[in-house]
Amino acid sequence: MPLLNPQTAAPPARSTPTRAAVPLVVALTIALALLLSLLVPGAASAAPASPDATSTPSTDADDEGTHPGPLVVIGVTGLTWDDVDAEATPALWELSRGAAVGNLVVRSVRSSTCPVDGWLALSSGARAADLALEDRTTDTSGLTCRPLLEAGTSEASATAVPGWADYVEAASASSFGTKLGLWGDELRQAEVPATAIGPGAAIALALPDGSIGATVHPRPAEPSALTTLVSDEVSRNFGGVVVVDAGEIRDYTARVPDPAETEAATQASQAAQAAEGAGTGAGAEVLAEPSAPPAPVQAPDPALHRAQQVAQVEAMVGAALDGVASATPVSGHSEPTVVVASLADAGRGPTMHVLAATGPAFTPGGEPFANGTLTTSSTRQPGYVQSTDLLPAFLDRSGIETLATPGGQAAVVGSPPRVIPGEASTDAADARLAALVDAELHAQAMRPIVAPFYLLVVILNVALYAGVALGLTRPAATRTGAAVARWLKLEGRGVPLSQVRPHVLRALRVVAIAMASIPVSTYLANLVPWWRAGSPALGLAGVTLGIVALVTIVALAKPWRHQILTPLGIVAGLTAVVLLADIATGATLQLSAVMGVPVLVAGRFYGFNNTAFALFATACVLLAVALTNPLVRRGRRWLAAGIIGAIGIVAAYVDGAPSIGADFGGPPAIVPAFALLALMAAGIRITWLRVVGVLGGAVVATLAFAAVDYLRPPSERSHLGRFVETLLDGGAWEVVLRKLEANLRILANNRPLTILAITGVALVVFVLARPLKTAITSPGGGRFSWLSSGAPISQMGTVAPMLRPGLVALAVVLGIGFAVNDSGIAIPAYGVAVAVPLLLAACASWMLSLPPGEADDDEELLVEGAETAAAGGAAAPTDGQGQGRSAG
Repeated sequence: MPLLNPQTAAPPARSTPTRAAVPLVVALTIALALLLSLLVPGAASAAPASPDATSTPSTDADDEGTHPGPLVVIGVTGLTWDDVDAEATPALWELSRGAAVGNLVVRSVRSSTCPVDGWLALSSGARAADLALEDRTTDTSGLTCRPLLEAGTSEASATAVPGWADYVEAASASSFGTKLGLWGDELRQAEVPATAIGPGAAIALALPDGSIGATVHPRPAEPSALTTLVSDEVSRNFGGVVVVDAGEIRDYTARVPDPAETEAATQASQAAQAAEGAGTGAGAEVLAEPSAPPAPVQAPDPALHRAQQVAQVEAMVGAALDGVASATPVSGHSEPTVVVASLADAGRGPTMHVLAATGPAFTPGGEPFANGTLTTSSTRQPGYVQSTDLLPAFLDRSGIETLATPGGQAAVVGSPPRVIPGEASTDAADARLAALVDAELHAQAMRPIVAPFYLLVVILNVALYAGVALGLTRPAATRTGAAVARWLKLEGRGVPLSQVRPHVLRALRVVAIAMASIPVSTYLANLVPWWRAGSPALGLAGVTLGIVALVTIVALAKPWRHQILTPLGIVAGLTAVVLLADIATGATLQLSAVMGVPVLVAGRFYGFNNTAFALFATACVLLAVALTNPLVRRGRRWLAAGIIGAIGIVAAYVDGAPSIGADFGGPPAIVPAFALLALMAAGIRITWLRVVGVLGGAVVATLAFAAVDYLRPPSERSHLGRFVETLLDGGAWEVVLRKLEANLRILANNRPLTILAITGVALVVFVLARPLKTAITSPGGGRFSWLSSGAPISQMGTVAPMLRPGLVALAVVLGIGFAVNDSGIAIPAYGVAVAVPLLLAACASWMLSLPPGEADDDEELLVEGAETAAAGGAAAPTDGQGQGRSAG
């Protein structure tokens, strides 16, 4: 029994469905073969070449015939590239001149990363965090971020990390599969000597039980003492690992207990601070140490407060670098590889941080770290590295083999950073540093704009739907016209509906096209550095509105403005092409775009995220409808089906290919939507059997993408291949739980947007749906007859027979996308923001093509005469010539 029959307008004679299906089966077989042929070469060139993070690096010799030299990791927290300049931070400035540099994205479990969280991520190679303040059992500071304590200054012994029990409890409750102590454990098993200097370094090199297997030193208070200590440790174990905690930069507000904390916690914090005394390390008076006194009544100047801490961190980093430089080299070993990394945020707001590397690469044969920009396969973006990328690199440098959990799943998910070589000149170094600072400025400028932007988009869309469903009915138009006439003091002159109608429809079309152009305009806005404006929000608004105006003008240009689906096709085509071109060339327009990739969240830096997928899939369906509608009207159904199939294949490949879109949830939605659209365009009835076949094909296509990605080297896999690995290792349930948590976070963390979205859906379903349905099914256009000239709106299907199949395809792609992706209701919301305005614009164009109805010639908007208005009486009807008619 058919589920759906495509509507046609006087279709030409065609073969029976059974015979007609034969060519389509052949076409689908060819399409599948083409898809597989596209996948195979994609596996070989899916990602930029990078070292194999899980292969066994050579432990015998590097390319120069020497053993690997020492790995020195100098960690700090709260340091950004904007803090670095020649006068205030000479050591860091000199480092930036010749090192390979990048921005380190430190996002961990929460929106901002505490110092403990950053060092735990280095220990585990995964996202990790401390327990929330109210859940901690080993911290009495009362601070949102637990202070870093030297071993022996808390309840723990001198050979154990303070607070480790809380860290383990937090990791066990996480869905990231975090294995704390991984780095220290692997170094111990590989018998690689290691030294930890400072409390953060002890966390990084701790063993799984919290004990410290490495040599441990407290952080010296004086830079000169740190220089001597680092030099001695590097010389003593040349070829080992030395980790240095060089201090913290903490915002003043970050040291103040959260207002929600209890008075008891505050009193306990003060008692603990009094008992524990002087604290540890240099700069204890300004860092978030337990010895720090309660917040003074007079808050310090934030800029001065930060500058003082930056100066102290600069002194300690410079001292550590001097210690490495003064270490005694060992014959047969290469130079040290030195990494300076800021691992955590300075306060409650996320930022990107300093990352610099010098010396030999992490793997033999790699490009040395000098005069370049850092990148990694996990981001595929120049200048962007995630904190989870560091441990795989450090293990490679130590020659440690494949890491796996007991179930066989990879224990680390990052990819070792590598360098994109640049010029060794002052101008080039300045340009690299300026680009990193600008990227951080861009990310920070975008953060406060996102929520208001989405609120505005939802409000505009709901207003458009309500305006059409309730404001453009004949009674509403009559009331509005009367009010306007009174305001303009027309004094009894009538305004025929036939004269008002085209102006209303043209205005509706312009507004609808402009609203549908907003998403693609926000991406194109990143071509202009709006974030450098004095007011980034106004800068973005100005650029976006300018692009919206340009797109609207082009879409409604005179040669094609009267064609019903051409404006729709232009906006949809531009949206699809812009997204496709951006994704295929590196997704640079998506970075820190208001509807793109929020880099500070450390989600996806490349390919199709859920927003881009929803917009791209919707645009591709509408583009296919616009292109094939003329063919279907002329009876060339098989050609139309072929074009739809071609668009679907390209869309599915670009979205799902590991080297391009790398979107696991995209092909399961795109393939069935386009398959059904092609069947309907070909005039083939949709039955349950065919639906099952289409869904099966979607599953096969999706698994093909994932399997091809899984066959690549582990360090080059996207999340598609890692998902297959997770399935094989029995960890699918953790992925499902994490997806559900993501959906719940969307609802919980964006409460105003969630409430407004639910309100908007309720408005559309319960208030607007009934009048729209009545108008569509009414023989004379119902309450919209004055706009449709008395023609039923369903008659639009005769001139646009592909609209109804297009609506079905949109429902399929957005419905399945909602089910299989972790953005939940956001997927259909993004698609509707483009589709509904474009469909309204097409409807307005169709109504404009209709001749005025005879009924409209005698109908006029009510206008109150001057005398009646003055007396406050009722309006008198007017005749067809604009003269007042007698009321009785």
